[in-house]
Amino acid sequence: MQTQMQPEVDPRYPIGKYQKHPPLKDHERAQMIESVTAAPAKFREAVKGLSDQQLDTPYREGGWTVRQLIHHVADSHMNSYCRFRFAVTEAEPTIKAYDEKMWAELFDARTAPVELSLNLLDSLHARWVMMLNSLRPIDFMRTMKHPEHGAMTLDDALALYEWHGRHHAAHITALRSQNG
Repeated sequence: MQTQMQPEVDPRYPIGKYQKHPPLKDHERAQMIESVTAAPAKFREAVKGLSDQQLDTPYREGGWTVRQLIHHVADSHMNSYCRFRFAVTEAEPTIKAYDEKMWAELFDARTAPVELSLNLLDSLHARWVMMLNSLRPIDFMRTMKHPEHGAMTLDDALALYEWHGRHHAAHITALRSQNG
């Protein structure tokens, strides 16, 4: 009997690459907001019980350490939160891009206890979700301009950052599975 081989998962994209969505339906948006709500707890669970040595293990060859990954998510989601606020309060603002690779190499991103960023994610996501839940469906059509990617709606940004949280949590859980 012939067995089918499972396709190899690209360790850079354990849940697949981000796929742009059409405008979200209300129930899809609600599901994504729920995922954003749950993200901090998923990160806490993903790193629970890891030693400093394990936190300083790259999640893949050539990738960031788990510690850098947690700090990256906090940095990235802080930027996203601010971008949402700009898009809601300004007419198509041009948002500030940043070099996430350089941010991940800064001293604090390489050495700070992950609890600092986990606490930040708890508070940040609580505020972000409060704001998201206060927006009307039409507000999610508001746009911002990314200097590298062009115009994006708040629906686009919500879908991207919902994926971003699941994507990086999967990096950590895949590493844990791989290394026992």
